[in-house]
Amino acid sequence: MELFESGATWRDGRLPVNVSGGLQSKGHPIGATGIANVWEVCQHLRGEGGPRQVEGARVGLAHVIGLGSACGIHILERAG
Repeated sequence: MELFESGATWRDGRLPVNVSGGLQSKGHPIGATGIANVWEVCQHLRGEGGPRQVEGARVGLAHVIGLGSACGIHILERAG
C-alpha cells in the first residue's frame, strides 16, 4: 500500500503501472487481452504513448492471466 500511496506507480512515478487504465478500461475482450497489453508496452517503448506516455521508457512488462491456469508474461526492451 505504501508504494501506491507514495505515487511511485502513477504514470509520472518511478515505477508506472497500468497507465492505460488496464484491460477493464478496454472492456476486457476475451482473446485480445494479451495483445492489448503488449501493444500498450510497445507504444511506450517507441515513444508513441500520447498523453499516457511514460517518459524515457526503456523496459516494459505485460502480464495476463486467463481462464484456468493460462498465464502470459512478456518483458520487452527498447532496442538501441
